[in-house]
Amino acid sequence: MKQPPSIFNDVLGPVMRGPSSSHSAAALRIGRLGRDLMNSRLEEVIVEYDPNGSLVTTHESQGSDLGLFGGLLGWNTDDARLPNYKFEIEKSGVRVDIRYVRYGADHPNTYRLTLRNSEAVHQLTAISTGGGMIEVVNVDGIPLQIAGDYFETLIFMKGSNESVDANFADAPWVEDFRIITNESCSIAQIKSRVKPAEAFLDHVRGMPHVSAVRVLEPVLPVLGRKDLKVPFLTCNEMLEYRLQQETALELWELAAKYEAVRGGISCNEVFVKMGQLVETFESTIQNGLKGVPFGNRILPVQSSKFAEMAQSGQLMPGDLMNRIILYVTATMEAKSSMGVIVAAPTAGSCGVLPGALFGASDVMNIDRDQRVKAMLVAGLIGVFVAARSSFAAEVAGCMAECGSASSMAAAALVFLAGGSLEQQLSAASQALQNSFGMTCDTVANRVEAPCLGKNVMAATNALACANMALADYLHLIPLDQVIEAMRQVGDLMPRELRCTGLGGLAITPASREIEKNLSQRLRVVTGSPQFQHLYETEKKPSNISVCQSASRGSDGS
Repeated sequence: MKQPPSIFNDVLGPVMRGPSSSHSAAALRIGRLGRDLMNSRLEEVIVEYDPNGSLVTTHESQGSDLGLFGGLLGWNTDDARLPNYKFEIEKSGVRVDIRYVRYGADHPNTYRLTLRNSEAVHQLTAISTGGGMIEVVNVDGIPLQIAGDYFETLIFMKGSNESVDANFADAPWVEDFRIITNESCSIAQIKSRVKPAEAFLDHVRGMPHVSAVRVLEPVLPVLGRKDLKVPFLTCNEMLEYRLQQETALELWELAAKYEAVRGGISCNEVFVKMGQLVETFESTIQNGLKGVPFGNRILPVQSSKFAEMAQSGQLMPGDLMNRIILYVTATMEAKSSMGVIVAAPTAGSCGVLPGALFGASDVMNIDRDQRVKAMLVAGLIGVFVAARSSFAAEVAGCMAECGSASSMAAAALVFLAGGSLEQQLSAASQALQNSFGMTCDTVANRVEAPCLGKNVMAATNALACANMALADYLHLIPLDQVIEAMRQVGDLMPRELRCTGLGGLAITPASREIEKNLSQRLRVVTGSPQFQHLYETEKKPSNISVCQSASRGSDGS
């Protein structure tokens, strides 16, 4: 029951703290589901990262541990306690063991958790698919599909051939029902948009052969629906849909109609919800401009000096360009100081869209409604990307993050300038074409550098492409085809250049030295014995077999 992309699930959001949506926010959502699997009672967790993926080298520096343990503690993605997660997990008494184990993970962002309390042990395997989106793929050895957009009722049965009374499968509140088995046990899975009544859950608990019942609550803002059909999923389908309408809809109106169908809400509710995100974007920029200090990061506060020099005329002229650079920097600095941001479409690229859109809006004195409409335009471009490719740098490099954000921003800027729908799509195509091959080679495995520069480059690329599209420069390749080509380029990129910390700038001597200094600083500040294993393996060599030998898993790896 994989759902079509939602602007508020897949493209703009989550509202979060942390360095990376693929790591911090996604891991938190996985942790929340793991907490529900244990009925909110957790005494021990074993986290296993496969050296074949990206997490062995990035789980600490890019916030996977931060998010995961925040989720296991029951927090939200924007919880103010996240920076202090190590102290909070220690205070909770939960025992933690982080291991590097080869278990054949197919996806670079794979989490395998073994969760224990005095009454139960469960194993959960999940992946982060980009931009904070997740999928649980296995529980206790049984393949499942849980994206966090339903109430998931899991009924555990004692034998592999057992079943449950399925008369309730046709109940109006049940979106989907199935029974999945392996050699030793069975799980009945119920998807619903509402939490099952306690009377129903008590009835199921009393059934023969039922050993346990767990309800995993949704972690996404927009829930799934049975037999959901959206009006279009590609740019070409959108254009065909537009031709069938009585009036020529603008791109922002098409975005509102799409999300209204996807979320089961009205177009006005979509507009209101986007307005709330706009306020969060603007708040992030203003907080960043204040120059928030934060010890655990690479870069100092730089936006304040840029602002001073721009105001005094000491920079190269270009009011709009410099405003965009300033707002991108402020947003990235807010993120790096664990402030609240909107992943747009990811935390690693969170400065591109608000920097370009609000920088231009402020210079051009654009009102709030137009800003909301422009953000809807950007959201729809993101839907097209999400439907056919990925926002995860681990899958397609930084072009999946900053490249996608640049494409979204370019279309939004053309809208602000009064350009046509065709020009908005042209700008989106050109901006994405210019982004092909962008590596994700983070310095010291932190989402700060070269991320800041790439965010600035992507935002200014959006501005250039917007003006080119307004002047009717030919984009040549339709947007759908550009997105498909981006996916293919991502498949061809070496793994080392896709957010693993194993190539490019990440392995330069200067980057290694920065990582060493940060590691030493962390050892002084946080020395919890519960994370001793993590610190013993803090120096992550490029030789994966050495990382693997740091800990042996139950499978003997």
